[in-house]
Amino acid sequence: MTIRHLNQIQLARRWNISHRTLERWRWLGHGPSFLKIGGRVVYREEDVEAFEVARTRGGTVPAAEMTQ
Repeated sequence: MTIRHLNQIQLARRWNISHRTLERWRWLGHGPSFLKIGGRVVYREEDVEAFEVARTRGGTVPAAEMTQ
């Protein structure tokens, strides 16, 4: 099994956000898990995918309201 890593620029492009947003999230303790190796920050692709799955929503209206 090969572990693939994304740097913050690659992840920012994937999510169409600023790399500064990822820096702020790291500082605040938000966002996906990351590794800091030397001065370099990388994200394991499996951690990014788990973060995305955990935030997947089916809609904004609660299911109970949809049946009424």
